[in-house]
Amino acid sequence: MASASNYYTTIEVAKMLGMAVRSVQLMVDRGDLQAWKTPGGHRRISRESLERWLQGSRSGVRAEAAGRQEGEVGAGRESSRRLRMGQRPPRLLLIEDSTHFQNLVALLLKQKFPGLEVHVASDGITGLASFGQLQPDLLVVDIMLPGIDGANLITGLRSHALFGQCKLIVLTALDEAQRAPYAFALDQVPVVHKPRLVNDLPPLIESLLGARVAAATQVGRADEA
Repeated sequence: MASASNYYTTIEVAKMLGMAVRSVQLMVDRGDLQAWKTPGGHRRISRESLERWLQGSRSGVRAEAAGRQEGEVGAGRESSRRLRMGQRPPRLLLIEDSTHFQNLVALLLKQKFPGLEVHVASDGITGLASFGQLQPDLLVVDIMLPGIDGANLITGLRSHALFGQCKLIVLTALDEAQRAPYAFALDQVPVVHKPRLVNDLPPLIESLLGARVAAATQVGRADEA
């Protein structure tokens, strides 16, 4: 058998990724991570598969962000904007599996808040990893996601050390009655109903990010002029 240093427990992997242990177990069950079980039934996750998954996750986030930024502000202009702001632009992470709503939100935010940095993850597991990598200021999460639903994703993120510094919005096509099974995760969380996304999302973002998004928008519009 390989050295124990080539394997991690689910608790160790959860700490590395800033995830709940249950989320790591789901990754093993889905085949995202390779693992074997001890005689006592405990999972041991291979270091090689974890490194491979992390590399793929980072590449996916970078590729998706690059695709959405194509044709926008160049690297030199971006550096100038950050310098004039005195800090990095506010960062939003959208976790949404629908390509239609990914594009709609990205277009809407580009129009309303051109200085806002927008990243997209298409499922909950990638979203959890992206959260730790990006450390966003605002998280927008759909409830119905493949692999791990938005409610359990939120529950897992609340144990993350950085989550207390992040604002949260839930995005959903479910009406109030349909949201009842997810109430445990939605307490005091602003919810945007997808049919009202265009009207309700921008003012909510503005209220949550306040002066930071206002300053970023002003600089972004100056760069576009």
